[in-house]
Amino acid sequence: MEEKKIDIKTIVGFGLIMLLLLWMMYNSTANKEEAAIKAEKEQVEKSKENFVPEDKTAVAEKDFTVTDSASIAKMKGALGAFAYSISLPSAKDTVTEIKNELLTLRIANKGGYISEANLNNFERIAKGSGERVQLINNNNADFNIQFKTADNRILNTRDMYFEPSLTKEGQNQVLSMRLKAGENQFLEYRYVMKPDNYMLDFSIRTQGLSKVVDGTAPAELDWDLKAYRNEKSASYENRYTDIVYEYEDGKDDNVGLGKSEAETADDVTYVAYRQHFFTSILLTDTAFKKADFSIENLMEDEEKDTVFTKQFSTKIPLEYKGGELSYNMNWYYGPADFKILNSYDKNLDEVIPLGWGIFGWINKYLFINLFTLLSKVLPYGVCIIVFTMLVRLAMSPITYKSYLSQAKMKVIRPEIQEINEKYKSDPMKKQQETMKLYRTAGVNPMAGCLPALMQIPVFYALFQFFPSFFDLRQKSFLWADDLSSYDSIAELPFTIPFYGNHISLFPILASVAIFFYMRMTSGDQSMSAPQQEGMPDMGKLMKVMIYISPLMMLIFFNMYASGLSLYYFISNLITIGIMYVIKNHIVNQDKIHAIVQANKQKEPKKQGRFQRKMQEMMEQAQQTQEQQKRLKK
Repeated sequence: MEEKKIDIKTIVGFGLIMLLLLWMMYNSTANKEEAAIKAEKEQVEKSKENFVPEDKTAVAEKDFTVTDSASIAKMKGALGAFAYSISLPSAKDTVTEIKNELLTLRIANKGGYISEANLNNFERIAKGSGERVQLINNNNADFNIQFKTADNRILNTRDMYFEPSLTKEGQNQVLSMRLKAGENQFLEYRYVMKPDNYMLDFSIRTQGLSKVVDGTAPAELDWDLKAYRNEKSASYENRYTDIVYEYEDGKDDNVGLGKSEAETADDVTYVAYRQHFFTSILLTDTAFKKADFSIENLMEDEEKDTVFTKQFSTKIPLEYKGGELSYNMNWYYGPADFKILNSYDKNLDEVIPLGWGIFGWINKYLFINLFTLLSKVLPYGVCIIVFTMLVRLAMSPITYKSYLSQAKMKVIRPEIQEINEKYKSDPMKKQQETMKLYRTAGVNPMAGCLPALMQIPVFYALFQFFPSFFDLRQKSFLWADDLSSYDSIAELPFTIPFYGNHISLFPILASVAIFFYMRMTSGDQSMSAPQQEGMPDMGKLMKVMIYISPLMMLIFFNMYASGLSLYYFISNLITIGIMYVIKNHIVNQDKIHAIVQANKQKEPKKQGRFQRKMQEMMEQAQQTQEQQKRLKK
C-alpha cells in the first residue's frame, strides 16, 4: 500500500482554520462583555438624565462616579459648577466616623452632615430597650443649606456629595467635608472633636465661590430633627421636650408645648432641641440675624406613637460677606445636665427648666449644690431623704410662726364672734372693731399668711428641681428602679384617664401623709379664722380639702418622677413631726392667752403704714355709706 504523504500546505491551512476559530470565539466573548458594559453605561446615563428635576435642583445619584467629560457636561445641566463634585471618588454613600470617650458621630458624604449621633455612656429606658441613646440615626434628622447660584439655579447641600478629609491636630480629630465646584472652590463643613467632650467646634465657610453663587440672596440653613423617645414614660418625657433659644445678648425663651407652635426671633446665638434628659444644640459666635422655629407634637396616643415625641425645625438665613460664607459655630450632643452645660459658660444652663426668677435661683445656687454635695457620700434615695430633712428643718421657723399666729387667732376668736353679733347690721363698723381688737391684742392677721407665702418659692423650686435633675436618671431606690420616672408596682390591663395604666407606690404614700397632715392642722386653721359675712365657711372648706388634696396628689403624681413623690412623702412626715412638737411641747395655749390679755392692757402699738391706710379707707367708706343713708332719707 502506498503511504500517503503529509502535505505541508494542508497542515498550514488546518492551523489557520484553528486560529480563526479561536479568534472568533474570543471576539464573541469580548463583544458580549463590551455589550454588557455598554448597556450598563447606557442605563447609568439614562438614570442620571431621568433623575434631574424640572427646576434644575441638584440631586446626586447614589453610588456612582462620573469620570468622562461628556457625562460631566450633562450633569452641569443640573448642578452647574458643582457637577465637579460628582466626578470625585467621594461621590458615593459612605460615612466617616469620629468618636471620643463620650460621643460617637458618623458624618455622611452625601450632605456632609451628621447622620448618626450616639451617646456612649447612656441607655434608652423606653420599654427596656437597653440600646444606647441615639439623638440622630439617619432617618430622624436633616441639616441642609439651600443657596442660589450665579446662573440662577437653586441647589441643596443635602443632595450633593462632599469630599471628606480626616486629620489630627494634637489630640483633636478634625474632619473637613468639602462640597467642591473646582479644585480650590468649595463649601466646607469643618468638625473638630476634642477628647472627653460633648461639644464640637463646627464651622461653615466657602472659598472661591464668589462668582459661582449669588451673594445677593442669603443662603438658608434648615435644621430638622424628630426627637426619639428615650424614657420610660413617653407623656412625661414629652412634657419636657421643647425648643429653647438664646437671643438679643443673653435673653432666653422657649417655643412651647402645644400641638403645633412657631416663633421668630432676632439675633439668635443658640438653638437647643431639648429632649427632657438629652439635648442637641447649635451655637454660633456670630449671631444669626433671624431664626424661625417650629415644633409639632408627634405623640397623641402613648400606646401607639412610641418612637418619636416631637418634630423640631429651624430655618436660618446665612448672610454672605464679599460673596463668601463664614460662620464659626459649635455642636453639642449630650445630656441635659445642668453641671455640664453650665461648665461651658455659654448660658446653656437655661436649657434646663429649673424655673424662672427666684425659683430658678434657688435651684441653681442652693438645691443643685446641696444635692450634689450629699450625693458624693450617700446613695441617691437616701440623699433625697436627707435633703428633704434639711429643707424642712430650714423651713421649721416659718412653720412655727405660722402656727403661733393661728394659736393667737384662736384665743381671740370668742371676742371676734361677739363683735360679729354686736355689729351684725353694720359690716363697716364690725370691720373697724375687729381691726381694733387685733391691734390691742397684738395679733397680726397676716402673720399666718406670710409664712405660707414664703414657702411657695421653695415648693415650686423643688417641683421643678426633681424632674429636671439629670443625676437621678436610672438611679434606683427600694422598689423604684429609676428615680427620674414613675415607680410602678403593678401594671393595669386598662388605662384610667388622668391616672394611667399602672400603680405607683410613692404617690400613694405621699397622699396618705398629706391626708394625716391636713387632718392634724385643719381644726386649728378653721378655729383660728372666724367666718366673715358673705365669705365661705373655712371650716367646711377645710374638711372638703382634707379629701380632695390627697386625691389630687394620687392622680397627678402617678406619672411623675418617683424622686419627687418620695420628697413629698418624707416632707409631709417630717412636717407632721414638727407640728406635733410645736403643738405639744413648744406652744402653750395658756401662755398665749396670758400674752394676749397682757397686750390688751398695754398701750396699743402704733399702726403701721398698711394698717393706717386700711383704717383710712374704712373710715372713708363708712362716711360715704352714712351720706348715702342721709340722702335716701
